[in-house]
Amino acid sequence: MSQLLGVQACYDYIMKSPLFILSVFLVVFFVPIFQINADLPIKILLVPGHDDEIWGAQYGNTKEADMTLALATRIYNLLKKDKRFDVYITRDSGGYTKEFADYFANHEAEIVAFKENAKKEIKNKITNETFLEKESVPHIVVKQNTSIVLYGINKWANENTIDVVIHIHFNDYPRKNNWTIGKYKGFTIYMPDGQMRNSFESGQLAANIFIQLNKKYKVSDYEKELGGLIPDQKLIALGANETLNAGVRSVLVEYGYIYEKKFRKKSTRQQIYNDMATRTVRGMRNYFFNHPTLPLIRGGI
Repeated sequence: MSQLLGVQACYDYIMKSPLFILSVFLVVFFVPIFQINADLPIKILLVPGHDDEIWGAQYGNTKEADMTLALATRIYNLLKKDKRFDVYITRDSGGYTKEFADYFANHEAEIVAFKENAKKEIKNKITNETFLEKESVPHIVVKQNTSIVLYGINKWANENTIDVVIHIHFNDYPRKNNWTIGKYKGFTIYMPDGQMRNSFESGQLAANIFIQLNKKYKVSDYEKELGGLIPDQKLIALGANETLNAGVRSVLVEYGYIYEKKFRKKSTRQQIYNDMATRTVRGMRNYFFNHPTLPLIRGGI
């Protein structure tokens, strides 16, 4: 246990170090990562955060679920033009797509069993001291229906050998009411904790997207998100309880706080969506195609 704690303490120190971002840049630019087989399209799943029933954050009359769908749709359209990608999305203007709506409805019992078995296994690992539970940035506890959706997405991604899952979100912080401007601003990218089996490849993807977004946008100034690349083991989207296979890279991008000035007007929002989508896709392309050496790890275990 003492050895494990020592390793984890070192990991925590590195993650909080001001040199961490620089080290990520060096890895991204100087360590060759992939060689993509052109005959095998890279399978991307886009998850616009929240939905019409639980819409997440809100500023004025603007709801996070509408914002995430608008941005995700732009990313989808850009990727769809590139034949090297096979792109899926969980929601459109009518709600969850038929494939996902049917999957959640027809496989609910299996999803629940998948979730509970995973929780049991990770609990055993914690008890056996082979997985160290650690404190993370505070997150809202999701309701049962939402957990079915999120764990269902992970299960579907594993079964369909998805290579990348991108969760699109906009951040928030407790405010007096929907019209109050909050304290913090800036974007953050969450990636799997270093102990998780999909952590390294996900971290590389996160770093490439981060580099592109950070060329124009400021990183979150919330003290628990400083640095902008945040490892997390609790977010279901990232594969909490080891519910994503090693080959499924997953990142959750908080593109900014919903009340920021650039998001307040529809006209500026549309411009920002277009730019953020372009930068996200550029980061993804850089990750996959600019460092050709090792074979692509598919979505299997």
